[in-house]
Amino acid sequence: MTQPPADKPPDTSPDPWARFRAATRARIGLGRSGDGLPTKALLEFQAAHARARDAVHGAVDFDALAVQLDRPAIQLHSAAPDRDIYLRRPDLGRRLDAASRERLAGLMSDPVDVVFIIGDGLSTAVQQHALPLLDACLPDLPDWKLAPIILAGQARVGLGDEIGAALKAALSVMLIGERPGLSVADSMGIYLTWNPKPGVTDAERNCISNIHADGLTYREAGERLVWLMKQARRRRLSGVGLKDEAALPGPE
Repeated sequence: MTQPPADKPPDTSPDPWARFRAATRARIGLGRSGDGLPTKALLEFQAAHARARDAVHGAVDFDALAVQLDRPAIQLHSAAPDRDIYLRRPDLGRRLDAASRERLAGLMSDPVDVVFIIGDGLSTAVQQHALPLLDACLPDLPDWKLAPIILAGQARVGLGDEIGAALKAALSVMLIGERPGLSVADSMGIYLTWNPKPGVTDAERNCISNIHADGLTYREAGERLVWLMKQARRRRLSGVGLKDEAALPGPE
């Protein structure tokens, strides 16, 4: 009588990819099952994709942010009336709607040094990260004249140009949710623009990105932002002409 084959012993050899996975959030060395991914890797991919979709379609609770702020704030809205149109018409997210434009008209009688804008962007990241970031950098700007904090719904980065011009701000600083990826769905970015006004190009901005639990800390991002702000004011420019030359703030 033929004996059944003995069970194959489990593979206990060390995983050669383990040390690389420990150094990155990228999906590497996933293996395969037949012509597809192993079940565990496939489920993790599908969960990450779902988190990214939820982040894009999620809504920032600006009322809660306004309550948590310890300084004056104004809620505004772009010309994109809802999320669906916002995603299909990026140009509308770069312009204020009529009611918001009227609200800003004549609000500031004198120029200000900077306006901070919290915009939802392409994720809900600002709900978690915006206020801690402001707490990390505002104490280092004691002599700066600030406009009220702007809370902007359905916002693209360019919306800060119209807001900055309306408030007579020398600088606009936009805190905004970045496009989510399959490794991070809640990353926040910061965009700094000297002399904001409609028509400014992205080459005239500085960007600090990847602010999240596994990326830049609030302290690191705040120090980099303050350094760039002080250099922008001293040199009267931003963008490709202003390089991030120091990891820590330099002298003003």
